Amino acid sequence: MSIRFQVHRTIHAPKEIVYESLINLDDAREWMHGFEGMERLDEGQVQEGSQWLETRKMFGQMATEHFEVVQLVRPEKIVLSCDGTKGTTGKGEFIYTYNLSSTNDKDTDVTLSGEINELTGMAKFFGKMIAGTFRKACAKDLDALKQYIESGRDG
Repeated sequence: MSIRFQVHRTIHAPKEIVYESLINLDDAREWMHGFEGMERLDEGQVQEGSQWLETRKMFGQMATEHFEVVQLVRPEKIVLSCDGTKGTTGKGEFIYTYNLSSTNDKDTDVTLSGEINELTGMAKFFGKMIAGTFRKACAKDLDALKQYIESGRDG
């Protein structure tokens, strides 16, 4: 059973800038809530297959999760996978799909669709609450990204 959620924001910036901000892992520390560090597991530009370990303070605790880029369609779509078995979560698969569309040359609609799979035990039982918690965390991240981009991306 998949647990799904969605978050939508309009960012007052061209689609290419929003796309670049989402895949610029070095700048994540400037806007991402609870950011503690990131360890790239590969080198070069972010591309399909790129992987990293991301450490954040989430829900009052330190958590390190393993991310991989599943799909990039410049500048319209980013799909990330988080393998919970390789991180602090210890279970589940989390898929984050960012769809970007332009409403005009100055605004970008961002829709983040989340999907949580392979949960077991109590996590599966409390799935709907988990979805709400992840939706709120993703909304905070998109709000922070929006503020970062709209303020000139310079901190």
